[in-house]
Amino acid sequence: MIDQTTLWTVIVGLGIGSYALRFAFLGIVGDRPMPAWLLRHLRYTAVAILPALVAPQVVWPAATGGDPDMPRMAAAAVTLVVGLLTKNVLAAILSGAGTLFGLLWVMG
Repeated sequence: MIDQTTLWTVIVGLGIGSYALRFAFLGIVGDRPMPAWLLRHLRYTAVAILPALVAPQVVWPAATGGDPDMPRMAAAAVTLVVGLLTKNVLAAILSGAGTLFGLLWVMG
């Protein structure tokens, strides 16, 4: 069990850090043009968020006690391939979800 003081210290610290990061871009630099190299890198931020959120659930899924399993690995592979081939995020997500639920139903 986590101590209440530690929990709230982490929550407040993360909130302050998140605010400071946003303020650096919006408050300090918001009225000036950003360099082209920075804008190019910022475009990839959104693309990196979804895999960062999903990857731990594919490699160490809580549903299996942290052991990798075939349905989740196959769904991740299908999602990656469909995303690369179609360049369509929605098609990739739906195909991965269909693969995951289909394999879980068949193996289940």
